[in-house]
Amino acid sequence: MKPPRTALVLVVLACLVLVGALPALAAGPKAAFDPDKMADMSDFDPNNPVIPTGDTIKIAVVASFSGPAAVVGQIYFISVQWAAHDINKRGGIMVDGKRKKIEVIKANHASTPAETKKVAERMVLQEKVNVLWGTDGSHLMKVINQVADKYKVIAQTTAALSDELYDESSFTRYSFLTSFSTEQIGRAAAYHYGKVRKKEKKFYILGQDYLFGHSLADGFKKGLKEYYPEAELVGEDYHPLFMKDFAPYLQKVKASGAEVIFTGDWIPDAENLLVQARQMGVTLPFANIFLDEPNMLHRVGVDGTTGLVHVSQYGSEGGFFKTPGQIKAYKAWNTLWKTKWAAPYNSRLYEHGTGNIGSYIQQTYWLLSVIERAGSTDPEKIIKVWETDSYQLLNGKVLTMRACDHKVIQDLHVEEYVAPAKQRESFNIAPFYWYEGTASVGPTVMIPAKYVLPKMDRALARCKDKSEAGE
Repeated sequence: MKPPRTALVLVVLACLVLVGALPALAAGPKAAFDPDKMADMSDFDPNNPVIPTGDTIKIAVVASFSGPAAVVGQIYFISVQWAAHDINKRGGIMVDGKRKKIEVIKANHASTPAETKKVAERMVLQEKVNVLWGTDGSHLMKVINQVADKYKVIAQTTAALSDELYDESSFTRYSFLTSFSTEQIGRAAAYHYGKVRKKEKKFYILGQDYLFGHSLADGFKKGLKEYYPEAELVGEDYHPLFMKDFAPYLQKVKASGAEVIFTGDWIPDAENLLVQARQMGVTLPFANIFLDEPNMLHRVGVDGTTGLVHVSQYGSEGGFFKTPGQIKAYKAWNTLWKTKWAAPYNSRLYEHGTGNIGSYIQQTYWLLSVIERAGSTDPEKIIKVWETDSYQLLNGKVLTMRACDHKVIQDLHVEEYVAPAKQRESFNIAPFYWYEGTASVGPTVMIPAKYVLPKMDRALARCKDKSEAGE
């Protein structure tokens, strides 16, 4: 008697999957954030964090916790501590035969290279941290990576974006870039203007005068040549960090005939730049990545923020909230912001826990997932897992680690800022707007990863014969 034809087909399909002949059926991220597994976060308070001690997995958040960029350290801390608090309430992570909780330690680099080296070494040698997490400033992340390489500890680059951090001269096996990088950002903006928007043609670059600012500008210029060759760069300027007076630069912008200003400025420079531009009557749209701080945007108002174009690594086309799990995770954060948190965490900056904060949170969850799947805090075991890993974030996008240079392959999004009445295209649950007093995210376009693959340095021996797509 012959077996039924359908049974034969099922057996054949099963065999093919086992031998890898149908990779498409088995394709997908190796791990994912599952909001249904989130702990009860109702006791989370960033001003009174519950931080375990003793035999823990230690993460040092190396950042500016003082000085003009102190707010950045606050942002990083609440992001990392949120993920740690969740995992700790679930019981921690099983590593090296023990279940351990996550201890988050503030490490203030005060925005200087010398202090960065000093505090990073103290974290490793005295605090015995397992991970150096950072930071605001690619020049400072370079120092952190050097310390990580010297002492063989893991470094996670979540917010320093320069491609040069992972080129032949700077690469270390112990550091992983889990964020987007400068060339990706610049090319994504250029792709949007050249292939999607197809309107403005005259651009002015205004950036911070250090490694990141120049790297970002190079990425944008490369993108214009690649995706918008008919565009014209009518000006290019760089200013010192923590500027007070942008008038000389903005006067040059006004005289240039530019239609768009491209900038990577982050706070406090971002706020000073945007506020002073509008005060001087410069109404041009800014293509940006950090002109999204809501307190700053409210200072400028709806009219002055409408038309901003934001390149995001944590965006979502067709509405931000697509699943019950996404809504659950959002409300866990937003409810605490409304009812519990005190200054500085009760300001509009922390209202939604999305945008850059959402990205930092999810990058931290990826780190903790890698450690859990490595089953160890041994850097070599972590490296082995992370080099070939892929991880799905809360918002559905997938990050894939490119093994040869430790850069992430990912889709990006370009968001147009619109008036409150039009924000429901993005904020697709009640009250159907992000903010009432400023423009914010509206129409959002996804830029597929294949158009913004991270820059690869072929001089790095590990990457000599590798595909940029990580295949």
